[in-house]
Amino acid sequence: MDQVDFAQWPALSPAAAAMQGAGASLRQVHIKAGHVAARHSHPHEQFLLVISGAGAIACEAGTIPLHPGTAIRFSPGAWHSAEFTADTVLTEFNLADRPA
Repeated sequence: MDQVDFAQWPALSPAAAAMQGAGASLRQVHIKAGHVAARHSHPHEQFLLVISGAGAIACEAGTIPLHPGTAIRFSPGAWHSAEFTADTVLTEFNLADRPA
């Protein structure tokens, strides 16, 4: 069994505590206000859950406001970018490719 105490992770910009599994990873990310994540994509499926903070994600679907409780799923290869207007904590779930 692996364990990470996410509550003890320092709020750096951007910094993450992570737990790696077989085919998946879980990260808690602390992002300072003003941080911009340039447009990018991932080869894997990704889920984001905003714990605290604010900002916006731009993607094919348009602009999605970020606030506590916002959950977003990105398909493999889906582009997105983000801008954070407040110190933000989010949880990121990354899933490796699965057989069809």
